[in-house]
Amino acid sequence: QVQLVESGGGLVQPGGSLGLSCAASGNSFRIVVMGWYRQVPGKQRELVAEITSGGSTNYAASVKGRFTISRDNAKNTVYLQMNSLKPEDTAVYYCNAEYYSDGYSPRHSWGQGTQVTVSS
Repeated sequence: QVQLVESGGGLVQPGGSLGLSCAASGNSFRIVVMGWYRQVPGKQRELVAEITSGGSTNYAASVKGRFTISRDNAKNTVYLQMNSLKPEDTAVYYCNAEYYSDGYSPRHSWGQGTQVTVSS
């Protein structure tokens, strides 16, 4: 099973920047899509950004122009560069991966989550 390890969360002031990383590890897998989601108490988890192995990206309207998702397929790692952070960006951010292992059906894996707090 693919394991996802996230890093880079923390406290930042409004207008600041923060970078998140997520590395996937395991045996005999091929990642199709990796993405970042976020969740706050009382609200369902929402997609922030995602990227395919071919480099196609998709962003939530609320972060478009401020966040950038990128990947390193050789390292099985996805990154999220967050600029011009706002208090409403405060949430637990989760890494997600859709991948193939030894079957025809894709599987999914989630990271443990990392807290991002934007506050003065």
